[in-house]
Amino acid sequence: MASAAEEDVKLDRFLHWLQINGVQLRRCSIKRCGSSKGYGVFSSPSVGDESNSDGVLMVVPLDLAITPMRVLQDGMLGPRCAEMFKEGDVDDRFLVILFLTVERLRRNSPWKSYIDMLPRTFTSPLWFSEDELSELKGTSLYKATILQKKKLQALFDDKVKSLVQEILHDDGGSESGQGIQFEDFLWANSVFWTRALNIPFPHTYVFPSSDGDANSSSDTSNQKVPSSHTNDKTSIGSMDVKIKPIPAEGREMSNEESSWLNGETVWVEGLIPGIDFCNHGLEVSTTWEVDESGCVSGVPLSMYLVSEIQKLGDMEKEICISYGNKGNEELLYLYGFILQNNPDDYLMVHYPLDALQNAPFSDVKAQLLEMQKADLRCLLPRNLLGHGFTAGEDSKKLEEKVSVNYSGYSWSGQRKAPSYSCKLIFPEDFLASLRTISLQEHEISKVSALLNELTDSDEERQPSSDDVKAAVWEAAGDLGAFQLLVDLLYHRLMELEESSGTEESDLRLLERLSQSEDFEDPSCSGLEQHYKKMNMNAWSSIIYRRGQKFLAARFLKEAEYLLEMCSKDAS
Repeated sequence: MASAAEEDVKLDRFLHWLQINGVQLRRCSIKRCGSSKGYGVFSSPSVGDESNSDGVLMVVPLDLAITPMRVLQDGMLGPRCAEMFKEGDVDDRFLVILFLTVERLRRNSPWKSYIDMLPRTFTSPLWFSEDELSELKGTSLYKATILQKKKLQALFDDKVKSLVQEILHDDGGSESGQGIQFEDFLWANSVFWTRALNIPFPHTYVFPSSDGDANSSSDTSNQKVPSSHTNDKTSIGSMDVKIKPIPAEGREMSNEESSWLNGETVWVEGLIPGIDFCNHGLEVSTTWEVDESGCVSGVPLSMYLVSEIQKLGDMEKEICISYGNKGNEELLYLYGFILQNNPDDYLMVHYPLDALQNAPFSDVKAQLLEMQKADLRCLLPRNLLGHGFTAGEDSKKLEEKVSVNYSGYSWSGQRKAPSYSCKLIFPEDFLASLRTISLQEHEISKVSALLNELTDSDEERQPSSDDVKAAVWEAAGDLGAFQLLVDLLYHRLMELEESSGTEESDLRLLERLSQSEDFEDPSCSGLEQHYKKMNMNAWSSIIYRRGQKFLAARFLKEAEYLLEMCSKDAS
């Protein structure tokens, strides 16, 4: 671990690098904010508020952004990546990750001052030890992490390793003199996913007008892409390295690039050095915008960090942005942290495809599901629990919304909207899928007869998705779907508890650990002693899995109540 003095030198070099590349820090600074969070952006106290009357805290030229466009313009990477990109072997995210991999290893990289500031390791599950990963057994993240790591390893072996070695050889070797390792690629992948923003570039910036037709369909695979790096090797090694802007001339738009277009804005994922040091906060008053004309920031074609609070005060405070309304599953998987009592937490429930394939009349059911454009999985947000049967009478607003949105329809007029519809919190599209999967033979015949009524009266008409959903509900009702829902949630809860116990056991464990400071208490059990020596990765895993057990148990209770109500209505 670097000493405090080394960290200070590294930070000074980075701040100077930002300055010479046109980044402006206005009433903000970048500094360490604790060992667990690394660096962050902080407001800078000053006399008066004139310098921040517009709320702008930081301005970064778009030319400094690390995007797929920059990679395709790179003298070393560009020609190689353009061919891979054209053949469809890789996507735009891969280009940025490959760029980061190369620049981490490249001798005298012009991005060294920036890369030196980035974390060397991460706290996302891809970086967990086997013991730490075992804490996630039973959760969706456990399997997802294992599969993703295998996928990344295969991608590294098949495409990355030889390509990066070739590039480094042509460039004079790596910084360390050693070849690329899988951890280098894993590091670049984690840097991208923890720091990338979806940037709304002006259309004219990404596709500037040129002498040629911007929408030309001519083959550009042999076009030499201008380098975005300086070739002056004598100055690259110092910290006084200015990144060259992306050339604006002579670019033609490929078919792949045209898919990014959305009106006058082109949304591109990339890294913005400086702004990407902002950490996540729940209640934030700071956001970022792109300034094409420079009328807000004073810098044309820039991205700026802006606070809604123009008078920041004289106290230094961390400036956070929102990464979005994400549950702990997504936060831990992508960013490596969790939020206790996360209001945006959710539970994922899915019906296994292999179970459908082995179900009676699977071919017919699969056809009906396809006609409905059905999804066999759904997300159950935590906030739904505040409006169900087990939450009390505290949400008339949602009751009205759910009642209006209930899609039950009866051809015969005999099947009425059920009594529980006003508190039905489960997504209707997922319930429609479960109704279809649970159909019995005589119910399938009835669905077929109902749909034939439509086509017999109009031979050219094809049943719509809503027609099929209505026919299934008319034929089967909700009883089979609710029983299937109870089974899915019960299995989900048992899967979570199988390896690590109940929600209550996780809670007791966390409470004991938070109250005790004696890590060698002989009165503790062997299991407790194990957890007393755990790091934050395992701690985050326990909080995440406890939240999943909480949600599974509460949604199971809701489903059981619905099943009981439906059974009463049917009797």
